[in-house]
Amino acid sequence: MKVTLENLTKVFPSRNKKKKADVTAVKDFTFEIPDGKLVGLLGPSGCGKSTTLYMISGLEKPTSGKIFFGDTDVTDTPPEKRGIGLVFQNYALYPHLTVEENIMFPLQNLKGKDKLSREQMAAKVADAARLVAIEELTDRKPSELSGGQQQRVAIARALVKTPQVLLLDEPLSNLDARLRLQTREEIRRIQKETGITTIFVTHDQEEAMSISDIIVVMREGVVQQTGAPQEIYDKPKNLFVAKFLGTPPINVFNGRVSGGALTFGDDVLFNVDGVSDGEYYVGIRPEGFILSESGAFRASLRAVSVMGRDITVVSSHTAMTGSEVRSIVNSEHISRVGEDTVRFDVNPKKVYIFDKNTEMTVPFETKGGAK
Repeated sequence: MKVTLENLTKVFPSRNKKKKADVTAVKDFTFEIPDGKLVGLLGPSGCGKSTTLYMISGLEKPTSGKIFFGDTDVTDTPPEKRGIGLVFQNYALYPHLTVEENIMFPLQNLKGKDKLSREQMAAKVADAARLVAIEELTDRKPSELSGGQQQRVAIARALVKTPQVLLLDEPLSNLDARLRLQTREEIRRIQKETGITTIFVTHDQEEAMSISDIIVVMREGVVQQTGAPQEIYDKPKNLFVAKFLGTPPINVFNGRVSGGALTFGDDVLFNVDGVSDGEYYVGIRPEGFILSESGAFRASLRAVSVMGRDITVVSSHTAMTGSEVRSIVNSEHISRVGEDTVRFDVNPKKVYIFDKNTEMTVPFETKGGAK
């Protein structure tokens, strides 16, 4: 089911008696979610991603704008008639019911022509339990399950009615690291098997990038960028997107372009075409540093963390905007790390220039070819 959002806006009235200004949680959100795709709504707390999800579900009514499921305008359609499955962050399972009864609960509320017999409901519950691999747990109560198993029950309950759209509101935030990894892979598998259009809300960029077909990055209610995960990582539109995606995060410096040369203090990284002389923010991805005894980028060494295949070199530089510079290099090159000073060449494809006023990405070419 294709989901289309047209100029979607949600404004909440101010609760502050002294400051009457209303709060715009989502502003002019326009986007088309293709049929059968998994879309990640990504951003920090308070960016409007959950509010967007609740408007799609019908739990929140938009201040303005429209929502379409296929060609049908569902903006004013109540949640129970939208054909959605919704999974909350806290699972919301009924503690006094068994797993089977929890999954069956939505089917018991069907009326009229949609009403099912007990045998039909049991068959659907069995199919849903099998899909999320909990068929042997159907006699248990939620208190007898692990967090990951409870999450699977919640997903099965959302899927049992065969929804047109599956909505997941930070479904992994209550799980430990190992379970998060396992469960997100399960969510991707289930989505692929069912082909249900799925919208996944998270503040964890690694989660969003690992399972989404499309990412929507939001900030303060405004969409910053949409696209395939790797595309957004490689070509961020602005400094916020560049900083939000990536682990470790991108290193940001105060830089300058002068006479076609990109410089940090006394260090000349390389020459660039198409950029006016002036002061800029310059971002370098951690994997963009290449250890070299004659490298153009010189930094003061702070620490080296051996991670097995890779090492993380922590250093400082007078031009950096953060507290430290993090560089990821192959562990085979650890011998090139000096005692006090470390030097790098820099891969231009991992370098980004940002306007200091707008923080928008400034395109450039290196001398002799495109970036």
